[in-house]
Amino acid sequence: MLDMKPTCETCGTALAPGDPAMICSYECTFCVSCADGSGSRCPNCKGELSARPRRAVEASA
Repeated sequence: MLDMKPTCETCGTALAPGDPAMICSYECTFCVSCADGSGSRCPNCKGELSARPRRAVEASA
């Protein structure tokens, strides 16, 4: 399983796995504030930004 990116690619704000964040189809990751500021378009690929899915709490191994 891939790890979620831990910071906004624009401003560097820390993003925990449960925090609201926005991603494009390439999984570029942005905080909600930066995503709103870009018109919900990825500044890297110009694709649509959507809410990053939140993971269920993983069971301890």
